[in-house]
Amino acid sequence: MFATSRGAWRARSKARERLVSRRLAKIFLSGCVGLLALLIGLDNVFDYGTNFVGVQHILSMDTLPAGSAFSWRSVTLPALHHVAYAGIILVEVGSGLLCLFGALRLWRAIRADGARFDAAKDVAVIGLTAAFALYFFGFMVVGGEWFEMWRSNGWNMQEAAFRFAGAIGVVLIFVNQPDV
Repeated sequence: MFATSRGAWRARSKARERLVSRRLAKIFLSGCVGLLALLIGLDNVFDYGTNFVGVQHILSMDTLPAGSAFSWRSVTLPALHHVAYAGIILVEVGSGLLCLFGALRLWRAIRADGARFDAAKDVAVIGLTAAFALYFFGFMVVGGEWFEMWRSNGWNMQEAAFRFAGAIGVVLIFVNQPDV
């Protein structure tokens, strides 16, 4: 009888270890995305001019080949360039802070039952979704297609945006997997 209960205890212990290791991975990856987004946002605050020039060129569509059929989409008002860049920075910093706070919430719930751990994911999921939306929708859809960033000579940020969106999307899918 004792040997059977010890075997069952070991099996439960191993299952618990696997569950905790998956939870640690979710916490770590949420924190990594948070740190990445926060660093990118803060870099854009402290070195405002470097990437602002790119935003200006993309919105103005002034680096596209002459005669573009979609040049009517350009935004040339400098104030709107600053508003757009401020929005990008706000989402970067905000999503970074949400992911970091979400990782902290997950850490606090690491030993909780599955339902409580899943409920603690909400802030991290919001932060990951915001970061994913920025790079996928903001850079690839709006910047890449609407403003034809892909045609820009020297200011095509789609490759970097795709890397960020892909990595963040994978983390978002992983974090969203239920914990039982």
